[in-house]
Amino acid sequence: MSSSVISTENVTKTYGTGNTRVDALKEVSVSIDKGEYIAIIGPSGSGKSTFMNLLGCLDKPTTGVIRIDNTDISRLSESNLARLRREKIGFIFQKYNLLPTLDAQSNVELAMSFAGVDRRTRRKRSENLLKMVHLEHRLDHKPSEMSGGEQQRVAIARALSNNPSIILADEPTGNVDTKGGENIMNILEKINERGETVIIVTHDPSIARRARRVLQIKDGVVSETDDI
Repeated sequence: MSSSVISTENVTKTYGTGNTRVDALKEVSVSIDKGEYIAIIGPSGSGKSTFMNLLGCLDKPTTGVIRIDNTDISRLSESNLARLRREKIGFIFQKYNLLPTLDAQSNVELAMSFAGVDRRTRRKRSENLLKMVHLEHRLDHKPSEMSGGEQQRVAIARALSNNPSIILADEPTGNVDTKGGENIMNILEKINERGETVIIVTHDPSIARRARRVLQIKDGVVSETDDI
């Protein structure tokens, strides 16, 4: 059996048909081991977000196979696929995707409530996670009362709330200033040092260079690169 936490075999993702057909990804075969820290880099429109959505089980390939912990995700029912996403994958989005009506602690607790975690455990875990990202003083603040960097740190705490083994971060520093971006990258690196697999999509070479392995996407083709 493979030791890969994620693997893809000849994955192609196609949009449209006939003359409007576009291959966003072309026969991608990669293997990602547990505990790796990977950056996916490429120009806008190269297929980075498409690849991230496939790795995160938010979308399915047109052809090819994706395995998470040796499970072929195409064989899972929608409910089992949702459970896999909830239990194994933490998502961090460029635009935070926080609920504006909820404070920081409630935003972090939300994924745990969907997973059936009891209220007392949710409270304690959310406090600990927000403390880990240095936001213990913002527990009862709503997104509109926080900076972009603080909102992204809440999003990181939320992504960690169900103890996932895989963290997928799509342009995690894209909407924050330089200092905020540095804080976010330091947090992600500490998460990786704990043993979680961290995969970052970025268009920024300086962010990509911090990863231990870089995958470059160009015209839908994925390749390893050291030249960034």
